[in-house]
Amino acid sequence: MRQIVLDTETTGIDPKSGHRIIEIGCVELFNRKLTGNHYHEYVNPQRVVEDEAIEVHGITNEFLADKPVFSQVADSFLEYIRGAELIIHNAPFDVGFIDHEFNLLGKGHGKVYDHCSVIDTLVMARDKHPGQRNSLDALCKRYDVDNSGRVLHGALLDSEILADVYLMMTGGQTMLSLGAESEENSSGAQAGAIRRLASGRAPLKVVAANAEEMQLHEAKLDALGEDCLWRR
Repeated sequence: MRQIVLDTETTGIDPKSGHRIIEIGCVELFNRKLTGNHYHEYVNPQRVVEDEAIEVHGITNEFLADKPVFSQVADSFLEYIRGAELIIHNAPFDVGFIDHEFNLLGKGHGKVYDHCSVIDTLVMARDKHPGQRNSLDALCKRYDVDNSGRVLHGALLDSEILADVYLMMTGGQTMLSLGAESEENSSGAQAGAIRRLASGRAPLKVVAANAEEMQLHEAKLDALGEDCLWRR
């Protein structure tokens, strides 16, 4: 199964008020393994970014001035996500903005749900942890995922972190390192595509058997006879 973990940053909170996307960040999972095939674009919104939004993500109007407009990246973005299952935290927000951008382009691009299915990890987290905080930062703490580099919101970094959280929420990542074949095909692009464990985690406590327990163990093995596997 091909899944795309996606996040956006925007000029404000409501596309109905004319706000636009300024950053798209995606990472790819295939059969629950990070592939290293990511998508990342900054986008000139052709309007002013609100000061409150800049405080959240740190992306300024000056920085975006020479970036491509959405119409220039729309086709490559759509090709990247087409047919995948999107994993998004608070999906109505990001999907609403993407649909708004597609709508501004006119006919031909449709809506997100015309091309992809969507999993909302916020809904999933609320079902698993009712009555608790379920922001991305709260989930990182709950699942012991390192988000120490998340001083400001950023679409690609948040997608990478959300991928780790999603894998932990749904049973853990099945393989932390990638096979040699995939590394060879992407020229080492997957070097960072492993689950980041939170730094500072206390080491696991090792409890050794005492002398009495060892005697009981040996007596049990003696009772099993000469064919006891543990004696071989």
